[in-house]
Amino acid sequence: MTTPAIVPNFGGDSTDRKLAIICSKGNLDMAYPGLILGNAALGEGIETHIFFTFWGFDMIIKSRMNDLQFSPAGNTAMHLPGTNLHIPQAVMPAPGMTAMATKMLKKQLADLQIPDVPDFLDQIVASGGHLWACRLSADMNKVSELDLRDDVEGIISASDFMEITANAQLLFI
Repeated sequence: MTTPAIVPNFGGDSTDRKLAIICSKGNLDMAYPGLILGNAALGEGIETHIFFTFWGFDMIIKSRMNDLQFSPAGNTAMHLPGTNLHIPQAVMPAPGMTAMATKMLKKQLADLQIPDVPDFLDQIVASGGHLWACRLSADMNKVSELDLRDDVEGIISASDFMEITANAQLLFI
């Protein structure tokens, strides 16, 4: 006897679900979880709002968004791709390790045909996703709307984001 599959029921074909993703980190490896989940939600017809705060701002600042990096320092799970061989933490802060790790990660993503961060954001917006910038982070970093991608809908407060995403499922990344 086989166990029946557990299939979630979200109430039929139509959805009034809403997803709010808070992107707080600007490292290359931390940019993708929010983008992938946002893209998946949009594919399921879920209204999706992404709020960029603190270092997550690097994903939407025109002068920085094409130069996100992956630092292996402090990442105790770092291992050679396709192996169980861990790279010793003592090696990670060495000069050139961030550049090498960034290049490796970008190649892995490209090999899987995953778009770079700006192109992924283009795709999310084209699919109906909403991008928002945090007012506090903008003020702290002396960033104006002119510094941001043109498709960021506005620089808003955390309270404004809570209002816009009332009753949403919330992810903090």
